[in-house]
Amino acid sequence: MKRTPLQRKTPIRSGRPRRKRCPSCRVMFTPARDGQAVCGEVECAIAHGQSEKGQAKARKALADFGRREIEVRKEKLKTRTDHLKDAEKAVRDYRRIYELSIDSGCISCGESQESILAAQGWKTGGAFDAGHYLGKGARPELRLVPNNIWLQCKSCNAGSSKYARKGQTVSQGFRTGLVARIGLEAVEALEADHEPRKHTVEELKAITAEFRAKTKELKKGQAA
Repeated sequence: MKRTPLQRKTPIRSGRPRRKRCPSCRVMFTPARDGQAVCGEVECAIAHGQSEKGQAKARKALADFGRREIEVRKEKLKTRTDHLKDAEKAVRDYRRIYELSIDSGCISCGESQESILAAQGWKTGGAFDAGHYLGKGARPELRLVPNNIWLQCKSCNAGSSKYARKGQTVSQGFRTGLVARIGLEAVEALEADHEPRKHTVEELKAITAEFRAKTKELKKGQAA
C-alpha cells in the first residue's frame, strides 16, 4: 500500500528571531537582540535616533524621568509641617467632595447648594470650602478629624455674617447645623476632645495617602 508523504502545513520554528526590515535603509536583517529596531549599520542607528518618532520618544522619556526626579527631590526636602499640610488638604478635599456629593448645604447658614451657587458661584475657587468647626489655631489636635470638617459656603468660611442664620454668628450657626447633623451628644464630645495628636511623618504620609485614595474612589464613582 502506497503511503502519501506527510506534508507539514506550518514550518518548524527554528527558535531564532524573525527577520525584519530596517526602517532606515530598508534592508532585511535578523535582530541580534530583543527590541532591536534597525540593522547593525551605524548610519541607520543614527538616522533612526534622529527621526521625528525617535526624538519624540526620547523627549518623552527625558520629561518623565525629569518629573520623577523632581518629585523625589521635593519629597526628600519636605518637613513635618509640609507633610501636615498635605494631610490636612487631603482630609479637607475628601470632606468637601463627599459633602457636595450627598447634596449637603452650608453647615453654618443652612443654605442649599443651589442658592449658594446662585449667590456666590462667581467666587474664585468655587462657592464652597471645607471649614473646621473648632479652628485649627485654637484646637490643632482636631485639624485632621473628619467629624470636625464640614461644607461651608465661601462667605461663612471667611467669617462673614451676610448669609448666617438669622440672629446668629457664623460660629453659632455652625454649631446649630452640626447639632442637626450629628446630634448634641456628638457635638459635645467633639468639643470636649482635647486628646493630643502628635502624628509622626510616616503617620501623616499614611493619612494623606488614605484620604487621597478615598477622594479618587469618590470621583470615580461620580464619573461612572
